[in-house]
Amino acid sequence: MKIGFASDHAGYDLKERLKAWAIAQGHEAVDFGTDGPASVDYPDFAHRAATAKEKWERLVLVCGSGIGISIAANRHAGIRCALVTSHEHAQLARQHNDANAIAFGQRLTDPLQAESYLKTFLETPFENGRHQGRVDKIEII
Repeated sequence: MKIGFASDHAGYDLKERLKAWAIAQGHEAVDFGTDGPASVDYPDFAHRAATAKEKWERLVLVCGSGIGISIAANRHAGIRCALVTSHEHAQLARQHNDANAIAFGQRLTDPLQAESYLKTFLETPFENGRHQGRVDKIEII
């Protein structure tokens, strides 16, 4: 799977770790920045990744809390980003919401857990059915 990655400075280390994990699992990584720990603004990197949907199948976003970058990404049509803090979040984001992006907070998420949540997110299919109509409504709001 082709996975996009983006973060601000507060999420840089976890972004790099998750990117390395994804590559080790056989996925292709597309990095939208940032490229280091120097202070930057998360909306810039959320925007860069969200407007390049044709370059990825799933998107991983990281900032300090995960909140800001997920909000910024969800402002874009076609992005359904879930801030994930558990396996249940990762699974339900895919099953019920057909989330195509996942967000983490580097300051709040253990790196090993983040890898595990990402694995769940990537392996869980969308259930369609009754959920499809709800997902369709997200695009017209």
